[in-house]
Amino acid sequence: MNYFQKHTVFNKSALLFILILVFGCISTFAFQSKNESAASTFKEYKGKVLDENTKKPLVFATLALENTNISTISNTEGEFSLKIPLAVKNGNILVSFLGYGSKTIPLTQLKVDGNKIFLSVTITKLSEVNIAVPKDAEKLVRETLIKKGENYFNDPTLMTAFYRETIKKRKRNVSLSEAVVNIYKTPYTTKKRDAVKLYKARKSTDYDKLDTVALKLQGGPFNALFVDLMKYPDYIFAEESISNYNYSFDGSTRVNGKLIYIVNFEQRQDLIDPLYRGKLYIDAERKILTSAIYTLNITDKDEAARMFVRRKPRNANVWPTEVAYRVDYREKNNKWYYGYSNVLLEFKIDWDKKLFNSVYSMTCEMAVTDWKKNKNEDFPKMKDRIKSSIILSDEAIGFADPDFWGAHNIIEPEKSIETAIKKIKRQLKRAKPSGGTGR
Repeated sequence: MNYFQKHTVFNKSALLFILILVFGCISTFAFQSKNESAASTFKEYKGKVLDENTKKPLVFATLALENTNISTISNTEGEFSLKIPLAVKNGNILVSFLGYGSKTIPLTQLKVDGNKIFLSVTITKLSEVNIAVPKDAEKLVRETLIKKGENYFNDPTLMTAFYRETIKKRKRNVSLSEAVVNIYKTPYTTKKRDAVKLYKARKSTDYDKLDTVALKLQGGPFNALFVDLMKYPDYIFAEESISNYNYSFDGSTRVNGKLIYIVNFEQRQDLIDPLYRGKLYIDAERKILTSAIYTLNITDKDEAARMFVRRKPRNANVWPTEVAYRVDYREKNNKWYYGYSNVLLEFKIDWDKKLFNSVYSMTCEMAVTDWKKNKNEDFPKMKDRIKSSIILSDEAIGFADPDFWGAHNIIEPEKSIETAIKKIKRQLKRAKPSGGTGR
């Protein structure tokens, strides 16, 4: 057993993508109509978040209704959809993005559609910082981990989150699953794991034939949830493994007016097992991890394949080419909490007796869209909890009508996803106008 297998929890948990590849085409799933329209209770605002200078979209920007827990995230094209209760007439929307100055916009100034929100870069050199800059980056990381009890939620919290997982063959979407889940978040000071309960879900998995291979993602929402480094630091920064990395400062930025140190970390050169490299964004004054972006060092593709692939056809070799993670935290009443995370896995399938290999990517992301204190410390019964071994595409019920999500905030789908959904809907409508009966 190598160091990586012995000293991390990755191989034993759902934090990693587990690919299940089996022969057989993906079947077409019927659409289940489930009209839960709540149009009379909320107003929806749509638009884009863009860089003020380049006019390029800002991916994963946060939009939140001030003095509430309602929020959403922009998609990979910078587009957002934010649903606000009709009872709210004069609120403000706080728009923030890592490395950019935040902007507050009165709700009355937003249009129903076509909003364009521009943010400006705010990067500061450490030499320009007025407060004393710590000399030891590793010490700062250790202090940040130690202080999680005073800086992050220390009460049981019930969160509502939107989760999406997609599979692409090169640039074409071939599978999509989405869900609204309830997260029973335990205090950051406890070792007790969070629980997840499925509220509603939908799927569509016949955009294209997958080389006669079915790909499934095991773990579902837990893949995204376990990227919460402050809740689950042992996945990377366990006490015995934190010294496996070299740490250095890489400038600073500001988030919501707060000075943030950027800390680089990468595995030591004398270690050959696959570990990580990335950036930690740490609040300079209170030593709070506000965001982290990191990737796996794929030093041995065979070892990486053993980590990720549960089952594969005999006539194919499969290995990951990129594994990337991101987690963002949000603040409310001087306490921070998990707000958004995503995981990307790109991999190749090298077929025997085929000239060209297949290139796929699998992505999952989850955004907390609302939360409240779990005053009664309710916890779902074991039979009602999602297991970390879940395969969401097996649990979801098929794509539903446009009102499926009701008043729930979701991450806007990419244009390519929307096109794929429309295509499969047309195919099903031609095949059976009344809707179909399942697999």
